[in-house]
Amino acid sequence: MKAIDALSRLQQLHAPVFTTNDAAAAIGISRPHAAKTLARLAAANQLMRVCRGYWAFQDEVDLLVLPGLLAAPAPCYVSLQSALNQHGMISQIPQRVYAVSTARTRDIETPLGCVSLHHVCPSFCVGFEIVPTSGLAMATPEKALIDLLYFSPARSRLFAILPELELPADFRHARAMQYISLINSPGRRQLVLNRWNEIWRTHKRDSLASHRMLRLKAEG
Repeated sequence: MKAIDALSRLQQLHAPVFTTNDAAAAIGISRPHAAKTLARLAAANQLMRVCRGYWAFQDEVDLLVLPGLLAAPAPCYVSLQSALNQHGMISQIPQRVYAVSTARTRDIETPLGCVSLHHVCPSFCVGFEIVPTSGLAMATPEKALIDLLYFSPARSRLFAILPELELPADFRHARAMQYISLINSPGRRQLVLNRWNEIWRTHKRDSLASHRMLRLKAEG
């Protein structure tokens, strides 16, 4: 089969990222033959090799969508600094996409950037919402922050330093506490609770000071 015909069949998958097995089934050839065909298309800049066994159409893939695809079939959602930035809670733009999953912890290098997966048990792999337009699973503001506190003792030290935070007006204290209660380890749960209480006290103090300042300006 000609490369242009193979490319046409791959486009009919309507998937920004697909596996070598997906391509073999779509084209109707063996997996080894599909791997060679995909490599030729990538060399001609018609496709991009995301990582081993995964391919993408360069102009169609969003780096934020990759964690869910690369962790499949394990559940996975964008969280930590990546979600905090998306929610406007931190100004720093992470140099990698951070995600939480029941899959094993690992970094996956792709031409679009690094995907950093971090393992949790199934009972803690909650607290995310699906973005309707893209199907992207994104942590709620509350879960993204609690995830960051949860991983703060990790040996990697990726989450040891808490960035400057701005909690949104609709941030829900009760929901954050609910996520903390799901942490199985008593020691880790207490550590997260202590850090969360400190953050919440600071937020309430700053909010009160801001309200007083606004009131004084209005009165003056």
